[in-house]
Amino acid sequence: MEQLARMEQAAQESSDPHQIKECRSAERSPASHTDKVWLAVLSATLLVLVGAQFFLNWQQGFISQEMVPRLRNYLRGAALVMGILFVARLLEVFAIGRVGNAVNRYNLKRILRLIVVLAIAFTIISVLFANWYQAVVAAGLISLILGFALQTPISSFIGWVYLLVRAPFRVGDRIKIGDLRGDVIDVSYLDTTLWEFGGDYLSGDHPSGRIIRIPNANVLSTPVVNYSWPLFPYIWNEIKFHLAYESDLHFVAETMKRIAEVEVGSDMAEKIKVYREILAKTPVDELDVQEKPVVTFGVSENTWLEAKVRYLVHPKEAGRVKSRLIPKLLQALLTAPDKVLFPKSNMR
Repeated sequence: MEQLARMEQAAQESSDPHQIKECRSAERSPASHTDKVWLAVLSATLLVLVGAQFFLNWQQGFISQEMVPRLRNYLRGAALVMGILFVARLLEVFAIGRVGNAVNRYNLKRILRLIVVLAIAFTIISVLFANWYQAVVAAGLISLILGFALQTPISSFIGWVYLLVRAPFRVGDRIKIGDLRGDVIDVSYLDTTLWEFGGDYLSGDHPSGRIIRIPNANVLSTPVVNYSWPLFPYIWNEIKFHLAYESDLHFVAETMKRIAEVEVGSDMAEKIKVYREILAKTPVDELDVQEKPVVTFGVSENTWLEAKVRYLVHPKEAGRVKSRLIPKLLQALLTAPDKVLFPKSNMR
């Protein structure tokens, strides 16, 4: 199970199946020019504030003595704020920026920014009040009042913590929560934003163009379906046609399988071979994960047979692949009308 966990971590950092199999991490990107400029600006501002405090300690009559303690307090608070921002930027660039997985980087940045906001807020409170005791009491009272007034947002914030710890889904995953389906494009402190696919006006897996915001509290009580497990980011999809019982089923199966194999591509087969080796280390039966399309037959509710071609596809490509496959399958099957007997127009 430890090896499987390492493979899953590698899958979150790279889509290359061979890197996943060998548990190799993706290459880290260096700090950008903008990051370096921000660090320089923050450090320069911090030095100016520290220098201003030294000036206050050595000034002789430039500033009224009554104003010196207040200015010193304000400068100390501003220097602390700049120090917090400088350390946070260092962590974001040289620690979080080196994390190979983009989703983990996103979550760590969210956590860091929350800590920064809380630290800055506490610093401002301490500057406004005379001593630390009053600042702590004021922060406690504010937290108590907000706790009663904002119970629902607090539940959503707890849901955000649950999303970070348990990770039922991440940014970029395709999920279904309740009756809502979409691609996760943002996970904030209080809600999750989905780019909807399907919906009320469309069938299939095409984006509807609508944005859905779901309170994070919903994940604590609503089942979540995730189509994007990093180690195996594919789903089974199928296309079916109605045929007469007199059709040549062997010809139909071979034709549909051949067309689907060409469309899906040989690289998909190679990936599935690697994933089969990975999944062999889990309780999943590897025979359920086949690297080639499969054709099956069933009895329809009416008087026809159903010919189904089942294949693996990335969930976000399912609609486009199906749209390309259907015309090619029909064209290939219609070349042999004596072997493939479709329902007549007046009997459909």
